[in-house]
Parts: sequence; structure tokens; C-alpha cells
Amino acid sequence: MSLSSFLLPKDANPKAEILSGVTVAFALIPEAIAFALVASVSPIVGLYGAFFMCLISALFGGRPGMISGATGSMAVVMVSVVQKFGIDYLFATIVLTGVIQILFGVFKFGKFIRLMPKPVMIGFVNGLAIVIFLAQLGQFKIIDESGHQTWLHGTQLYIMIALVLVTMLITHYLPKISKAAPSALVAIIIIALITNLTHMDVRTVSNMLLDPNQAIGLPIFSIPTVPLTFNTLLTILPYGFILAFIGISESLMTLTLIDEITKTHGRANKECIAQGAGNIVSGFFKAMGGCAMIGQSMINITSGAKGRLSGIVAAITLLVFMLISWSYIKMIPLAALVGVMFIVVIGTFEWTSLRLIKRSKKSDLFIIVMVTLVTIFTDLAIAVICGFIIAALVFAWETSKHIYAERTMGNHSSEIYKIHGILFFGSTHEFKNIFDYVTTTKQIVIDFKHSRVADHSAIDAIASVAKDFIQVGKTVTLIHLSEECKTLLGKAGDLVQIDINEDPDYHIATDKLD
Repeated sequence: MSLSSFLLPKDANPKAEILSGVTVAFALIPEAIAFALVASVSPIVGLYGAFFMCLISALFGGRPGMISGATGSMAVVMVSVVQKFGIDYLFATIVLTGVIQILFGVFKFGKFIRLMPKPVMIGFVNGLAIVIFLAQLGQFKIIDESGHQTWLHGTQLYIMIALVLVTMLITHYLPKISKAAPSALVAIIIIALITNLTHMDVRTVSNMLLDPNQAIGLPIFSIPTVPLTFNTLLTILPYGFILAFIGISESLMTLTLIDEITKTHGRANKECIAQGAGNIVSGFFKAMGGCAMIGQSMINITSGAKGRLSGIVAAITLLVFMLISWSYIKMIPLAALVGVMFIVVIGTFEWTSLRLIKRSKKSDLFIIVMVTLVTIFTDLAIAVICGFIIAALVFAWETSKHIYAERTMGNHSSEIYKIHGILFFGSTHEFKNIFDYVTTTKQIVIDFKHSRVADHSAIDAIASVAKDFIQVGKTVTLIHLSEECKTLLGKAGDLVQIDINEDPDYHIATDKLD
């Protein structure tokens, strides 16, 4: 493979890739700084994390065009590590997170994200939005003379609220007028100009730095200064697993979303390995790491990017901007970042879930509410695991009826089996027993219009049934299967009759396509 084909697919536009990458770089800046504040680390740590994650995932990820960086979902867990053990333990935890993610990809566990139930996803993003919102409330507090945190009041509070509201209004309404520049970046610049020209007494990014006069330079390799003992491993291991799971979940959910939009197929396990490599490098260069970002990825895709070049350009542009504009970044008012994050919260929350209360099944509503609450009061990883378990139990209950088929006679003396029910590892035995292999008809049609193939066990069962019919001299045609089914059936895929207007489009949990 040549370098040009590696960076750009055949139908990609180099100009669109470069311009999209520059746009994404500007969109990464405000959120990287804001998420660093959520994690209680220096904005420099967030910006470095965005650079490494964006560059490494662009180069080695399984989904060209997807953008990674510092994220709120991981930041809300990182803050616990920083507050309890210190920032060096955070960097060690991020390295461990990367190792776990690489192992996740090597052992090909990425397929399981395809089975993420929709209610779990809704509860996940709703809980994430609420956690990010609650984290921003800390910016409305100050340290008083006695060293205690107190809420802002009086003029300080009114100015803070006003600046937050103006930031939100600009960020929300500017795209309706012009999309020439990221609205969040424009809002931050306007608020920074207002506060500096009027000499407002507001807290800025420099107030979050241990050394306000600290200059930013190229990231430097550094081994985290933590005891290299088994006790240290036991201390950070739970956080490592939580961060790894959150990062993989958000990355592969983003990958699946882009797959659906672009009608292409990303490689989930390869993406897990790239995310892990990005986090390992981040940990050794004093960066906060991260995962895929839905918002920035959508900006990139909708701007016309299709290859790896856009992500590489975004990372390099971000680093250059950091090096030449750090003195200006330090002047950004925290109120502007809070306003940006409130817009992120509004965009993240699944407001449609509130309209589903009367229409959804009670089990789905229970899962959404449960995952949301567990996310708020514990963490995202535990919430998703609980959601998976409950959803699996509900699924097992609802599919307890055996799979069945309607048998009818078709044209030309063919016999049609119309399959009903979900075909997965638990129903393959009953599926195989449906068929009458000694029937007098020569032509057999198996129709999956009212069924769904869920995993590779189902694919094997279909291939086995087709083989058994062929061995007794029958001609078999399989209809209403997805394109993935045809690919995975191998030689038996030649029996599939394709109808682009009728055939379904869904993913199957398998390693074969990763």
C-alpha cells in the first residue's frame, strides 16, 4: 500500500481533508481545556492528550475519518484518581488503561459493542450529560479566606451567569448564520475580548495553573513517578478497567454511528488497539489520554473527510496552535468554557428519551433510568455493565419462545420456509429442527424477512441447514439476509438472493469482519 492510498481513499478530496482537519483542530481546543478542568488537571495536560489521541488514532485506527481526543466521559473518572492519589497516579492509570484496551483488541472483544442495547446507550449518554453538568458547577465556587469552598454571590455570580449565557447563545445560534468557524471557538474569543477590554475581574485558565507563568513546549517523555509495586497496581487497576471500558464503549459506539452514516465498515478491534496505543503514549508524555469524540468526528465526516489525512492534519494543527498561542489560551475566562460545556451537555442528553416515556416498554424505560442513575451515583462503566446484564435478562425472557417457521408452497413447486424470531446461539438448535429434509419438492426457499441473524453461531446454523438440503439433492435459496450475512456465509453465500430494496442492513457480532 502506497502512502497516498494509506492517507486517502480513492474517492477522497485532499483539499476537503486538509480544511476539515484544520476545522476539527479548532473545535478540539475548547473541549480539551474544559475536560481538563473537569479532571482537575492543567489545561496543558488536556491539550497534550487531544494531540496524542487524535494523531495516533488517525494513523493506526480502524475507522478513517474518526477523531479522538480528551473526553468528558473519561474525565469524570480521572478526577477521582487525581483527587485521591495525585496526578502521577493518573498518568500511570492511563498507561494501564491503554494496555487493557490493546488486550481488548488483540483478543477481539470489539465485536460485543455491536450488541449494545439501545436503552443502555440512551442511559449511558444521559448519565454522562448529567455528570458533566454537575462537574461544571464547581466553577461557580471560590476558595474563601479561611480556605473553604463557597458559592459565588453578588456581582461575581451575576457576571459569571451572564458570561455563561452569552457563550451558550453564541455557540448555539452562530451555526444558523455561518459555519465558517467552530461556534464554540468564536464564542470563547468573543468572551475573552469582552472581559479583557473591559478589565473584568473574572477567573481565567491561568487560575487553574500551578504556575501561571508556565510556558508550553513540546511534550517530553516522562515515566510516572509512582512506586513500581504490586500495591500500586492494585490501587490503579479498578480505575484502569473503568477508563478502558468507557473509552472503548464510546469509541466503538462512535465507530458504529459513522459506519451507519457512511455505509462503510470500520474495524472495531483495530480501533481498540489504536486507542490503547494513544493512551499509553499519553501516559508517558504527561497527557490525560482520551477516546473517540462523537461531536468532532461528525464535524469531520460532514465536512467531507473520508481518510486518515484529516485526523493527522487536525493533530498537527492543534500542536502548532498550542505552541504559538499559549499566552492567549491562558486568558480564556472559565465562564466561557463552562458555557461551551453546558452546550455539550444539551447536545449529549437524549431529549427524545423523555418523549418515549409513554410509548416505550417498561423494561426499556427501567434500563434507561437505571443506567442513568448508576452513572450519576457510581461511574459509567458500572452503569453500562448493569445495563448489559439487565438487558440480557430481558432479552432472554422475551425470546424464550422457540424460533419457528411458516411453511407455504411457492411457484414452480418450491417450498418456502418463512422464519420468525431471532436467530442466535440460543435458538440455533431449534432452527435446525424446523426443516423437513425428506420433502418431495426440489426447490427450497428460506425467507428471513421476519427474522434477524444476531451472531456467528446463527451464520453457522444457516450454512449447516443449506448444506444438509444440498446433500439430499435439493436446491436452496436464501432471501432477505443482510450483506454481512452473505459475506460471512462463505461458499454458502452464493445461495443468497440479493434484493437491495428488500434486504435488511444490520451488524452481526463476529470477529470475521474485524
